[in-house]
Amino acid sequence: MSKFLDLSIDLDSFIEELNERIEKNNKKVSKLLKTKEKTFANFVKPLELMDEHLEQFFVKLSHLNSVNNSAKTQKVYAKALPIITEYSTKLSQNIEIYKAYKKILAHEHLNQEQRRVLELSILGFELSGAHLDEKTKERLQEINIKKSSLSNDFSQNLLNATNDYKYIITDEKDVEGIPPSDLQSAKFKEDGITKYKFTLQMPSYLAYMTYGKNEQIREELYRAYVTRAPQNEAIIDEILSLRDEMSRLLGFESYAAYSIASKMAKDEQSVLSFLEKLMTNSQNQAKRELQELQEIAQRELQSFDTAYYSEILKKAKYDIDEEEYRPYFEQKSVLEGMFTFLKRLFGIRFEKKEEALWDKKALSYDVFVDNALKARLYLDLEARKGKQGGAWMNNFQSHHLDEKGKEQLASAVIVCNFPPSKGKSPSLLRHDDVVTLFHEMGHALHHMLSHVDENSVSGVNGVEWDAVEFPSQFLENFAYEPKVLQLFAKHYKTGEILPQEMIEKLVRSKNFLSAMSMLRQLEFSLFDFQLHTKLHQASEIQTLLNSIREESALIKPPAYNKFQHGFSHIFAGGYAAGYYSYKWAEVLSADAFFGVVNEGIFGSTTAQRYLDTVLRGGGAKSMDAFFQELMGREPNPDALLQLNGIL
Repeated sequence: MSKFLDLSIDLDSFIEELNERIEKNNKKVSKLLKTKEKTFANFVKPLELMDEHLEQFFVKLSHLNSVNNSAKTQKVYAKALPIITEYSTKLSQNIEIYKAYKKILAHEHLNQEQRRVLELSILGFELSGAHLDEKTKERLQEINIKKSSLSNDFSQNLLNATNDYKYIITDEKDVEGIPPSDLQSAKFKEDGITKYKFTLQMPSYLAYMTYGKNEQIREELYRAYVTRAPQNEAIIDEILSLRDEMSRLLGFESYAAYSIASKMAKDEQSVLSFLEKLMTNSQNQAKRELQELQEIAQRELQSFDTAYYSEILKKAKYDIDEEEYRPYFEQKSVLEGMFTFLKRLFGIRFEKKEEALWDKKALSYDVFVDNALKARLYLDLEARKGKQGGAWMNNFQSHHLDEKGKEQLASAVIVCNFPPSKGKSPSLLRHDDVVTLFHEMGHALHHMLSHVDENSVSGVNGVEWDAVEFPSQFLENFAYEPKVLQLFAKHYKTGEILPQEMIEKLVRSKNFLSAMSMLRQLEFSLFDFQLHTKLHQASEIQTLLNSIREESALIKPPAYNKFQHGFSHIFAGGYAAGYYSYKWAEVLSADAFFGVVNEGIFGSTTAQRYLDTVLRGGGAKSMDAFFQELMGREPNPDALLQLNGIL
């Protein structure tokens, strides 16, 4: 049985080894193309595995650059990116491979997984321009290299701006009301004077925005956050221009049309109608929610007020104080409790491994299903300098059988930015953090539990982008279920289980300001999608965002807010013309979640079917087909509104 990926990396020799691997791959492609009678086994499979092995090599660098970013990782990553992009673009445009794949699909008797590999590969070739003339392919290659470089620059600018900013407070009055654990993290001494440092890293930023009484400081932090990386404005223009040119060269009217070609959504209008319907259904409730907020603030709210007054209103309305919950959500306890929940729901067992990783706080676990080793999971959960913000799952290896029928197990990493533990002070999570952990675990399970033999449709590979959030959102919903909370919500000092009264308050507050939150996500989705329906440049981008905010933003952001400069999902991630996917997939996840809850959660037959179809199936079928197998019908769009308490 294959071992898990060796995560060690030599930055000094990385570029040299990358070039050697690519040269070796190119020679292998030439050799394979000379095969007279090409079959799936002797042609497609070797190409698949070649791609998997190169990805396993490259992911070590991209992972390190995101979790332990340094001048050296930046330099090596920036140098490697055009090399890997040029190689992958050329491969995806190879007309001979494209023709061979079409012939094998048409004439060979294939199983479902093999057919899916070829169908998706052929679509990928067509979306890469394999069938176009050489001059056009050369231009597409130039565009891809430039786009990848610009996306890296965008991400790095954002990270640098986040790391560089700090706000120092010396007056104790200005930190009154800040939770003790957050205050401890911010506290330091300089020249014998106690001071407090707040940054734009999410745990620190949220602490002051939610609890800080000084309105001027809140505005200063907010202003710093929404004006980060102004140099990204020029990068956005260039990225959008390149995307538009690429789409037209490939025969699409817009990048949105190009994006939809590989997704569940049938066309652009389907996406826009879906988002507009949600907007219409959410507005009245959102206006009522805003009125409640303004009544408690007793004045017109500004954007930098919402988190602060939301916390006050939440406490008044539900008698719930987020800070009272944090001692019950100690990071290690939550993690172990989540493992217990997954064992009861799906029969999955996690066994801790001791190994040297990229950071002393990173963790690794072997994952067992029915007592058989299935995968390895890595976790890097705490915020620190040099680590990209946000939370994500990344796959290191995909489950598959190699050319000799030998099994390769899957491995994945979950990265979060939770409040850091410090000395004897543990990492105490907000409930939102717990939801985030469950969300990313949903992605990880989708990748790790796949029982697919072909790596390019195993785990999250081959899953439509507007369905890939289904498993993550499905799992995060359980973080509010009383039966689940009782498994891990216990006081880190006393061991007391979260009292029933506090659980009931948390559940009641689940959909607090949910319609306002819905409008905010719809704003992001509509902005992203409409931005890509035609070419927008310079001031047109802000004009578009402002026009969408007329409908979505009940509190108008200040003119200095440049949200788009930090919208890394679409300018440095994979969500361009696809941010709507969060809501699209949430329909599937809400519908399936209700199916499990209605059966009592533990012992649910729907949960077992979900494991057998969605999780084990990976990308071997369209998610449409998997959902039909799971629920025996089409998804119910109203489930999303019901889940959010809007219907």
